[in-house]
Amino acid sequence: MSTKDQLHTASNRDARRHPVASVAVLVPCYNEEKSIEHVVRGFRDSLPDARIYVCDNNSTDRTKEVAEEAGAIVCTEPQQGKGNVVRRMFADIDADIYVLVDGDNTYEAAAAPRLISTLVDGTLDMVTGCRVTEIREAYRPGHVLGNKVLTGLVTSVFGRRTRDMLSGYRVFSRRFVKSFPALSRGFEIETELTVHALELRMPIADVDTAYVDRLPGSNSKLSTFRDGFRILRMIVSLVKEERPTAFFAGLGGLLAVLAVVVGWPVVAEFLETGLVPRLPTAVLAASIMVISVLSTMAGLILGTVTLGRREMKRLHYLQTPPVRSR
Repeated sequence: MSTKDQLHTASNRDARRHPVASVAVLVPCYNEEKSIEHVVRGFRDSLPDARIYVCDNNSTDRTKEVAEEAGAIVCTEPQQGKGNVVRRMFADIDADIYVLVDGDNTYEAAAAPRLISTLVDGTLDMVTGCRVTEIREAYRPGHVLGNKVLTGLVTSVFGRRTRDMLSGYRVFSRRFVKSFPALSRGFEIETELTVHALELRMPIADVDTAYVDRLPGSNSKLSTFRDGFRILRMIVSLVKEERPTAFFAGLGGLLAVLAVVVGWPVVAEFLETGLVPRLPTAVLAASIMVISVLSTMAGLILGTVTLGRREMKRLHYLQTPPVRSR
């Protein structure tokens, strides 16, 4: 039995095991006319009681019309970028469980009951659909490598608790969604979602799901290098915001080393002759060392501020009860 067949079997076994008060399927879309009907119908079949929302992000094709004809609830978000769409949908849509999936029909709709069952069984807050495929064109080697590198960077700082940080297929509890600040604009949103869960030490899990190639005529909106750089920039920003002591102390350490390298010849000459003939170099080294100390002190102060922010986010998160089956 192939990997995809095994995953389908598991999905069917777990289907409808845990009825919940409400499930919302969120589908951000930009020019997905070719695939959106398949996505909507696939989730209508696997989650017949769920409400399916398609949020159109300035599409220039018939994405909105096709989604409406397929039975989805269609909304629009004029600010371009997947992060903007997710922020809008998280803010406007109420449900007990949220299924977030891309509109390109590359993710397995039949796996949704299994992901929801995992969330409810374990009283979790996020379940990530980790991509498994035997199709080289669906998940290109460059994307696989980039995902592993970026996931490794994040998990090395915030904790190794997920294998596919950039997956666009996830299931969330209500308390995750309503405590998530959603600051990203584009494809960095997956990184922010992962770090939010790791930073608050939420209970999460990974579930393998089949990943397939796009339909003919459907093109990927992800730019390998441009969006990869944006994701890397988001990681650096999140490290600065959530780990300021380590970030600024590390920067201060590098500056201190630079100050010693620049200033050591001046110090050695002073010890030997008692003179400081290279005054500009001495001033430069001293200035770099002062900046190093200031950077380290800023990191210590911001670490205390970040702890208070984290406590406030945790308290807000705890105001919403966990998801339980009826």
